[in-house]
Amino acid sequence: MSGAVVEGVDFDRWAVVLCKPDAVVRGLVDQVLDRITVAGFAVSGRLDVLAQPWQLHVVYRDLLATPGLRNLPDLPAALDVAFTGRPVTVALAHGAPGIHARLRRLIGATDPTRAVPGTIRGDLGDDSLAAADAERRLVRNLVHTSDDPASAHREYGTWYGHGRSLHASDFDHCSVILCKPDAVERGLVDTILKRFEAAGITIATRRDVTVQRWQIDVHYWDLLVDADHFTDRNIPACLDDAYTGKAVTIALAYGEPGIHARLRQLLGHFDPTRAAQGTIRGDLGNDSLARALDEKRLVHNLVHTSDDPDAARRDFGTWYGGSRRPLLTAPAGLPRQPTPADR
Repeated sequence: MSGAVVEGVDFDRWAVVLCKPDAVVRGLVDQVLDRITVAGFAVSGRLDVLAQPWQLHVVYRDLLATPGLRNLPDLPAALDVAFTGRPVTVALAHGAPGIHARLRRLIGATDPTRAVPGTIRGDLGDDSLAAADAERRLVRNLVHTSDDPASAHREYGTWYGHGRSLHASDFDHCSVILCKPDAVERGLVDTILKRFEAAGITIATRRDVTVQRWQIDVHYWDLLVDADHFTDRNIPACLDDAYTGKAVTIALAYGEPGIHARLRQLLGHFDPTRAAQGTIRGDLGNDSLARALDEKRLVHNLVHTSDDPDAARRDFGTWYGGSRRPLLTAPAGLPRQPTPADR
């Protein structure tokens, strides 16, 4: 398994459908998605979300980066008013190559008053671009779909990312375990995970991952930010050398609130020579901070667990991003889309 979130996915055949706040408020989400299904696309992965500012900035980045497209004095503020903290529904649409252009035709023109009958905006829209401009706001036009494969890739990560398979509160009970390259190389992964289980921790969703550079940069962001305190080592180079392209094993640990502190106690001190007997690093470690400093590298200390619920949420998104990929499995019995040869 690669560490890439969506490596190898054919976004020529996938699009993200965003049912905007006005579609939710007007109770039209089911009708919009049914119209897309009736048009021959397979719809799956429906998800109800409260939109965050960064998500709208990413989805509408081209609009934000192109001045003068609309008669709005503050487009970021208009996006914030229209979307932030408001419910939206996202879904995945699957079809043949060319899906993005067909969906754009199906939803109709940006201005509902210019959308032809038979399109979603033409039949269901109740706003106009003229009214929106007069009120210095965004037009309410019900739905957005990905413009092209690159947009679908970006929007998939935007809406389906960051550990949405877990609720925020679950991270009080859940931690991410990272068995580092030295644990994998020494064949200690099973032993380490069994030590956690013996302490009453439930272990699930074990996966082997080949580390990508971005993952280790996100995971050890605090070391990178404070790199100037490590004058004896080049921290970015040390992280790259220790992790990038190396095999690690990840797993989820479940327990009672307070699990993060308990796991850290089971690990022991980050310097194995200072870790108490009975801890994982104290019993299984074979390196020392002094040796690592002498060799200008990171200490080999076998395993990491999330520091707290916020870190667990970040670690989950970093290492389990690939778990979103099953959403991008073509549904069985997908209606065949017409090809140019059929026309």
